[in-house]
Amino acid sequence: MDTSIRRNTIRWNTETISIVIDFSDSAPARISEIALATRRAGLDDRTVVERLQPLVEVMVLGDGHALSNTRFSHTGVGARLRYREHSVSTAGDGRNRLSIVQFDEQTNLAVTSLFEAFDGVAAVQTSTTVTNEGENPQIVQMVSSFATGAFLARGEKMADVSLLRGRSEWCGESRWAWIELHGPDGLPEINTTLHDHDARGTLTTVSKSTWSSGEYLPTGVLENRETGRALAWQIEHNGAWRWEVDGRRDAENAVSLVVSGPTDIDHQWNTSIGAGGHFTSVPVSFAVSDAGYEGAIAGLTAQRRAMRRRSVPDAHMPVIFNDYMNALMGDPTTEKLLPLIDAAAAVGAEYFCVDAGWYDDGGNWWPSVGEWKPSTVRFPDGGLERVLSYIRQKGMQPGLWLEPEVVGVKSPMAGALPPEAFIQRFGERVVEHDRYLLDFRHPATIAHLDRVVDHLVIDEGARYFKLDYNVTPGSGTDLDALSAGEGLLDHNRAHLAWLDGIIARHPNVIFENCASGAMRMDYAMMSRLDLQSTSDQQDYRLYATIAAAAPASLVPEQAANWSYPQPNESDEAIAFNMVNGLAGRLYLSGFLDGMNEHQLALVSHGVDVHKDIRADVAASEPFWPLGLPGWYDDTVVLGLRSAENTYLAVWSRDDGQQSIELTLPSLAAAGESIEVSTLYPVTLGDWHPTWNAGSSLLTVTPASAGPSARLFRLAARA
Repeated sequence: MDTSIRRNTIRWNTETISIVIDFSDSAPARISEIALATRRAGLDDRTVVERLQPLVEVMVLGDGHALSNTRFSHTGVGARLRYREHSVSTAGDGRNRLSIVQFDEQTNLAVTSLFEAFDGVAAVQTSTTVTNEGENPQIVQMVSSFATGAFLARGEKMADVSLLRGRSEWCGESRWAWIELHGPDGLPEINTTLHDHDARGTLTTVSKSTWSSGEYLPTGVLENRETGRALAWQIEHNGAWRWEVDGRRDAENAVSLVVSGPTDIDHQWNTSIGAGGHFTSVPVSFAVSDAGYEGAIAGLTAQRRAMRRRSVPDAHMPVIFNDYMNALMGDPTTEKLLPLIDAAAAVGAEYFCVDAGWYDDGGNWWPSVGEWKPSTVRFPDGGLERVLSYIRQKGMQPGLWLEPEVVGVKSPMAGALPPEAFIQRFGERVVEHDRYLLDFRHPATIAHLDRVVDHLVIDEGARYFKLDYNVTPGSGTDLDALSAGEGLLDHNRAHLAWLDGIIARHPNVIFENCASGAMRMDYAMMSRLDLQSTSDQQDYRLYATIAAAAPASLVPEQAANWSYPQPNESDEAIAFNMVNGLAGRLYLSGFLDGMNEHQLALVSHGVDVHKDIRADVAASEPFWPLGLPGWYDDTVVLGLRSAENTYLAVWSRDDGQQSIELTLPSLAAAGESIEVSTLYPVTLGDWHPTWNAGSSLLTVTPASAGPSARLFRLAARA
């Protein structure tokens, strides 16, 4: 890694990525180029384009925009910042760091941009720290984590650029769609040259409150369809965020990207930075590629693997059985659980999680959460301890569902904890769907939840927690905060600190992330937790789209896709369910205890396949031969590519038997040596996979009409 400064230019080069930043006495620092290291030789002063988008945007009350609008690519502070110094360092964990300090004389704010890159990973994590070097406090309303205009090169056009953005909602997660920047939902060309004025509009994406992926995914991609150049980013925050794509007048068709955490205009977020005080923005990672959106997502996949915690018990991706989905649905009892435990063990599950309701004596598990003491009514003979012991006797590790961030309105803890331990507005507790929400800034909250987790691990023997989160507090809490958004951000960060604490104390426990499915699927959470529930969707046919799209947001080994085969289903429906799980992290449920031997064998075979390929899945890159799936697509395909094998999950959801053709250019070099095999299921109808080496084309034909799915493996013959 090297850094040089020449002609007011900083060139930061790692093993895999190069960033060029220019600055002057009359302009702020700006990213001029982001490129893969393979293009480094071409980045000289003749090819680097001068950009107008500042490296940092900061909105300060009493200062506002340099150009009046509601976007953040024209803030007053951002335009006035001037370079002060920069430094380079290398950390012991393999991270290379670049720090750039700028200063605004009008507000006396010093702004530090931190870039961090892992060795061998073509991605960068960045954040911004604002320090008040003056005597008067400054009210800050927005701080960018990442801002760049370095996407289009000379001669390239905005008309060739598309934005890939993902919608998300309960049971409808990961719905990706393309937006052409010059299309009807994009940015109009208003002839800024004639007006001698930048445009004021923006293509903005915002997520509110604490469901960081409850409306939109915190990941986006810009792709130039003509050149294949792509820039992908992800916001690594468990709360509110915003990113925007703007048109700038660097050239005829310039594009800017500004990414931030919460803002005043979107989230009621403001913070006061006093003399000598500072504020640091939420982290953002970005990756670049010359191989289109799939290449950029591959860069983010490598970044996610580099930054995530690796726990010992989850290292081999054990098979989890959870009693909830399309099974007990929050009504566990000893009588219902014991036969399910037998069946789960018989098909090869390695963990068994008792989901919601294990603490409830009143028959309604939803408003009674919060105390987390095992029910005596549901487990009358030997208590919950008997059930957990039985799980261990069957060779599995026991797990429990927790929703630690809430207290039900009927829970004893609603009156036992101090009022300040709850999120509140104007002195009144926030109530959402019969729940209060705990404020993790308060020590009583932390002490209570530490006692709960420690007891369940040490005394009850839990080795797995499904951490759920089913309600949100709106804009936040104004208790001991300048604004509700500030209180919420501090709560978000305190929640992460609590997670760090329980994980450190219990390294032999697996922690699952869930929020009504995938409503909080971000890498603030997933850099810490082991796996992510990708949805609450109960229709296995609809789940195919979610399972296929999830690896755009997660490493495949963290994408826990429900597989809930039922005894009243056809063999093809059972296989479809299992392929959903095999497309990432197999996560079992369903009334397996009601199945016959043939059905159990079909499920057991799927579990065996997962165990055979899970090491490959944990090292794979996702790709989509038919593009990222649409919600209503009849055919859905996900590819996972490892060093030696390519896996294809193929779902057919229509009533026909039309052949499916998949072009796989990455296998062209292997040619005739490619061998195609059906991994799952092997006992049902043959889809007759046929490989055409000349055109790198795989053709498969569903064996029967109606929904069905198969998992294929393609590999070079030994």
